[in-house]
Amino acid sequence: MLSKGTIIAPSTPPGSGAIAIIRISGSESIKLTDSFFKSKSGIKLSSSKSFKLILGDFIVNNKTIDEVLISVFKNPNSYTGEDLVEISCHGSSYIKQKIIKSYIDMGVELAQPGEFTLRAYLNKKLDLSQAEAVSDLISSETKSEHKIAINQIKGDFSNAIELIREKLIEFTSLIELELDFSEEDVKFANRKDLNKLINDLKNKLKSLIDSFKYGNVIKDGIPVTIAGRPNSGKSSLINSLLKEEKAIVSNIPGTTRDIIEDTLIIDGLKFRFIDTAGLRKTNDEIESLGIEKAKEKIKKAKVLLYLFDRKDISLKEIIKENNDLFHNDLLIILIENKIDLIENYGSSQFYKNLNKEINKSSISNFIGVSTFNDNHIEKLKKLLIENHKELNNNSDIIISNVRHYNALKKALESLDDVEKSLKNEVTGDLLSIDLKESIYQVGLISGKIDVDQDILSSIFSKFCIGK
Repeated sequence: MLSKGTIIAPSTPPGSGAIAIIRISGSESIKLTDSFFKSKSGIKLSSSKSFKLILGDFIVNNKTIDEVLISVFKNPNSYTGEDLVEISCHGSSYIKQKIIKSYIDMGVELAQPGEFTLRAYLNKKLDLSQAEAVSDLISSETKSEHKIAINQIKGDFSNAIELIREKLIEFTSLIELELDFSEEDVKFANRKDLNKLINDLKNKLKSLIDSFKYGNVIKDGIPVTIAGRPNSGKSSLINSLLKEEKAIVSNIPGTTRDIIEDTLIIDGLKFRFIDTAGLRKTNDEIESLGIEKAKEKIKKAKVLLYLFDRKDISLKEIIKENNDLFHNDLLIILIENKIDLIENYGSSQFYKNLNKEINKSSISNFIGVSTFNDNHIEKLKKLLIENHKELNNNSDIIISNVRHYNALKKALESLDDVEKSLKNEVTGDLLSIDLKESIYQVGLISGKIDVDQDILSSIFSKFCIGK
């Protein structure tokens, strides 16, 4: 994947715009740019200081292509750790193509996706988890996603992982030393201290692993399934939440037969709303398939918005019909729809009795809405945020990367084996094997060990070109 030569790529999105940035990295980047660039001050880039913007003309075959600003970053003080040049030009597709082609004609290679950041990693400008966070930062859509990515780039996660790794290496080296003096039967690693350390490190790993349930929903969106009987107003609700006609609204029961899904960012959190087929018994084969899909989505959801119309169903019926779907990990918000059609809604006996029944059930919250009333929809959004405020306010390290999660789990499994071995008083050579496996898995996260080329290719191929 990695070229050892000089590489070039646009760092701004494709298409036309006011400004575009083209990035060149490698040992020939400054020298080649000097051959095309004539500064207004007459200074050569090779003799200029780093971190300066220099105005001038970009000239190819004695023809000015554009007036540009050029930034020079000399190694090792650059993003990649190599000599690096950034050209700020006008965002014309023709200008960008002409500039890039002029370098390619001189033997410069077009960068692969993520190659600039890969070079930064290989030149130890950042570790592997920080490199992955760069991609997460670029793709972040919410305040919470941004917070996780920026903290990871700053090294919060890397520092926590490195501390665990260093403690494991320290004790493993003592175990290894014992093996060198096996004939003398000496112990350099106190087993009680090791047991205490393993217990402490396991708790740290568990804390990071547990954070993934937050990180995953922050990154992918909190899954919110909208369910209820046919014609309870599910499609109207998702349309009102998204402020667009995403779902067909009809008076005919059973109109929604497939899953309709879209995301909405509310107060810095991403919610993934899923409209489902109305829950009822039916002989219609296609509708039945839609209902089965709806039940699957409810089982996988974090939040269930269950809509009902008091004319059609009571709370006892709702609980009885959905007892197998209302699982413990599900936040259930019961929504009475069409309250605009009910006189003295808040003071009605039905409303008072309903609240008493809810207090005895697994339902977390209750709200009455009219899907045509913007204030009601805003109240529902606030209710969703109130139930997930810990995701916005959490100051602990949160992981959102599946690769990190899997490596942490494997590291924890190895420490479980170490703990069992200590209880069974096994020999140092067997202890060392499990300790080394845990060190390997933790090192895999930051790239402190030799990382397989396939893993690197998989990580950096997800980046955009120019980063």
